[in-house]
Amino acid sequence: MASEDDYTYALSSNQAWAGYKARQNPSFFKTIAEKNSPSILWIGCSDARVPETTILGLQPGDIFVHRNVANIVSPTDLNTLAVIEHAVINLQVKHIVLCGHTGCDMVEAALGDGTMGGILDIWLTPLRALTGQVSAQMNGHTSNEQKCNRVAELNVEAGVRTLKANWAVRMGMKSRGVTVHGCMFDMATGKVTELGSSSTGAKSGGTAPGQVVRGHHGMLVFRGRSASMAIQ
Repeated sequence: MASEDDYTYALSSNQAWAGYKARQNPSFFKTIAEKNSPSILWIGCSDARVPETTILGLQPGDIFVHRNVANIVSPTDLNTLAVIEHAVINLQVKHIVLCGHTGCDMVEAALGDGTMGGILDIWLTPLRALTGQVSAQMNGHTSNEQKCNRVAELNVEAGVRTLKANWAVRMGMKSRGVTVHGCMFDMATGKVTELGSSSTGAKSGGTAPGQVVRGHHGMLVFRGRSASMAIQ
């Protein structure tokens, strides 16, 4: 992004992108304007380096998104709860993906002895609670980076448990086989991997090998603990 005027550059880039998409597929914007019907709810971190549509190779309309600082799923956060309810009850998503990432600045801050100041200290309380668990698991030779990444993983696992306890998610799992996935994005490789904390409803019996979840312009094909993307 141009450093002289980031906002103006962003607007100009949008014009170029819109023109390119229209030339590439004249019906692109008409199609996404007609209906909001994503198959996946993505809950991720607000970090600018983890844009869900980009890292998954998908398109606008494929994913319903909620992002916050450190991808924390709190059972008392009305914003998150509203997103979950709308996605599961109204949009009828098939998959809920909670994705953390390596190198998270807020996780590193939670591991520190200092305070962030303001609302951030309250928001990061769940992460600070996990630091003791990590210290007990890892010896003194463990690097701070390894500790941060482990806290990030535990944060995802805790969030998956919270999601599975949510009434709307429980209803979706029971009636439609909605699946909850806990994932991590590796900054060093650009790859998303599943932590093995997925949970599915009784009807689906798990994400079957070769199962396809289609979006407007792409599709994810689940194979065991991984997924690949294909353009339609």
